[in-house]
Amino acid sequence: MERTDGTFFVTEADADSAILTDVADGQVHTLAEQPDPPLEQGEVVVGTLVAEPPMTVAYTIEELDDRRTIPVERSSESPTKQEREIAADQSVGELTREPRAGEGEIHVLTIPDDRTDQAVGDVLDDPQTVARAARLGVDRVEIRAEGSVLSVRYLPN
Repeated sequence: MERTDGTFFVTEADADSAILTDVADGQVHTLAEQPDPPLEQGEVVVGTLVAEPPMTVAYTIEELDDRRTIPVERSSESPTKQEREIAADQSVGELTREPRAGEGEIHVLTIPDDRTDQAVGDVLDDPQTVARAARLGVDRVEIRAEGSVLSVRYLPN
């Protein structure tokens, strides 16, 4: 039997099935049936999937070690001095990734001043924001924006 251990993002879910994407390699796995209680779109799960014979195109969850949601929220705080300095050295549209002291990562993006709210909305609505947080092993995502600086902070609890 083909087994796959990993961390998965639930990209779609309904009453009967769910589609999981491995956050490490992007591999997509369709569940033959939902576990009890059922998975919900946007959740992150850690566990082992087993391919169903004979065609091995659908999977069941053999072991579910963890399931959680990762909140993505806009902060009322402005980007930090460090984040503003990073943005000052970038061209519009450029992204810089910086490791955080401890756990996580900070992404700094320089955007046009008149597109700040749109950029924040795009990050809030992008399922890859949660998938990236799961890949980084963090518990929450904080977005800070002001003027042409947008920071996405992948943080531990």
